[in-house]
Amino acid sequence: MTGTATRYLYLVRHGEAASEESGLTEAGRRQAVLLGRRLRGIPLAAVHHGPLPRAEQTARLIGDQLEDVPLHVSDVAGDYVPHVPAREELPADSADLFLRFLASASEEEREQGPGLARRALDLFTGPVDGEEDRHELVVTHNFLVAWLVRDAMDAPHWRWLGLNHANAALTVIRYAPGRPASVLVSNDMRHLPAELRWTGFPPELHV
Repeated sequence: MTGTATRYLYLVRHGEAASEESGLTEAGRRQAVLLGRRLRGIPLAAVHHGPLPRAEQTARLIGDQLEDVPLHVSDVAGDYVPHVPAREELPADSADLFLRFLASASEEEREQGPGLARRALDLFTGPVDGEEDRHELVVTHNFLVAWLVRDAMDAPHWRWLGLNHANAALTVIRYAPGRPASVLVSNDMRHLPAELRWTGFPPELHV
């Protein structure tokens, strides 16, 4: 990907959701507001968010804390399976675990997800044209954050699996001309008090 200026991509998983198809809990709303306050002072050019209520509400609450930053809804920032690996792509000792996890993906998800994932790489990654650096926020879901981190690390396509991100945690990737992508911040929750951290993470991984 070519470009003459650096892109800083801020990635956020939505706040804690009341249910998979609904909006945020009270804790999720607090998470979003606190994250928005943390992002004040960053010259964000845009906030992109997925179409589901939990992502849309998170983006709106973040945007309420910022000044004149446009919000853009995008299916590319939605909740989908970015890549379904074949067994031979996976490590032998974890293949069964990952394939069981992916077994619930519908045929539609298997067909549409990879195309959306490619578009996400086209839209959100790489240096940008112009003389000024660009800062962009994407409010999305765990799978897409994992997919973009995987790409930044130049890891195999299957390696988005097993990467977990807490609700309203912040990840930042830098795309500078002539340099590999750099993950500057990963799963950072310093803006959240202890009781609001680690939601959305598997219980056994809470710290």
